[in-house]
Amino acid sequence: MPPITNAVAWTDPQRETAFTAWLEPLARQHGLLEASLRPASADASFRRYLRLDRLTGGSLIIMDAPPAHENCRPFVQVAALMREAGLLVPDVLAWDEPQGFMLLSDLGHQTLLDVINPDQPQANHAHYMAALDSLLAWQLASKPGVLPPYDEPLLRRELQLFPDWYLAQHRQTTLQGKDAETLNKAFDSIVQRNLAAPSVYVHRDFMPRNLMMPRDDAPTLPAARGSLPPGGAVSPWGGPAAKPSRTPQQQLGVLDFQDAVYGPITYDVASLMRDAFLSWEEDFVIDVTVRYWEKARKAGLLDFEDWHSDFGAFYRAVEWMGLQRHLKVAGIFARLTLRDGKPKYLADAPRFIHYIRNTTHRYRELGPFLQLIDKIEGFEAASGYAFGRV
Repeated sequence: MPPITNAVAWTDPQRETAFTAWLEPLARQHGLLEASLRPASADASFRRYLRLDRLTGGSLIIMDAPPAHENCRPFVQVAALMREAGLLVPDVLAWDEPQGFMLLSDLGHQTLLDVINPDQPQANHAHYMAALDSLLAWQLASKPGVLPPYDEPLLRRELQLFPDWYLAQHRQTTLQGKDAETLNKAFDSIVQRNLAAPSVYVHRDFMPRNLMMPRDDAPTLPAARGSLPPGGAVSPWGGPAAKPSRTPQQQLGVLDFQDAVYGPITYDVASLMRDAFLSWEEDFVIDVTVRYWEKARKAGLLDFEDWHSDFGAFYRAVEWMGLQRHLKVAGIFARLTLRDGKPKYLADAPRFIHYIRNTTHRYRELGPFLQLIDKIEGFEAASGYAFGRV
């Protein structure tokens, strides 16, 4: 047998041996070219993805998720929910839960981020409309009590990443006295505003990097017998998962959904338009957001206060949700760099500080927080009011 891991590095020889034993029967069943095993991608967790070619053409993906660090059950659960909602997600073909190995269908090599032209916003309009279609389908399938709640404790734990990692570890700044009070008041306002929003299913990282361009050569494959519950499809939450539905050729694939929750409807559209790796001028952000608003209110998702009739009210709520995300991600990126040795993430931190400053400058009650951020970052305090500041 040719070596199957020559392009893949393993730090644990026992895990490599277990992987080889797990893969051999699957390779025969699915006609996999074992020598073609190679890295596909990695994410910000301990999870990584490998790709294998098939004898008949095309490829499959392997998730390597060490169980000491990663729990694959949310991935499987959310994949089933998304498939039932009509979204294009990887099919789970085999899953060894105790060892953390999973065989998946391959949605392709090209993310939405790969094809976006950042210099011509309107040239990307159709792609963003496709993203909105998937997002709305996901939100319309929402039911309470299925996914973990995006509640106050979780919102606050995420916000705490900012002082714990971005300020204390990256900026070497520990807030005390009035500065700590300013931060706490800002966090209280952010949590209160966001908890007031209607709740739906939230992907929690819905952005171009996690959306896949459609491919024409992705066959529907049967699940591997013996690796999954009776019936083939994976759904340990009350019966078999729905069969993959036929999707339009231009439907975007969705990845990295394992952290999905049930929470503010504003979160995913804020994530989409205030990207971790890509920034747009506000006219394009408003253009796409207002189109989401039009679609969502027609679908009955925005029957809350005056959101159905007032785009401005909805947009302000999106900004407050985005502010929570920006603070969280700035902390996460600092942690990824300083704890996990992934410096590329902290290099994007200035983008989030820019988002934070822009949003806090719009709202008078966040004025002291803006001054605090400016002091920490070494900026001169912003002066004057932005148009429409409230």
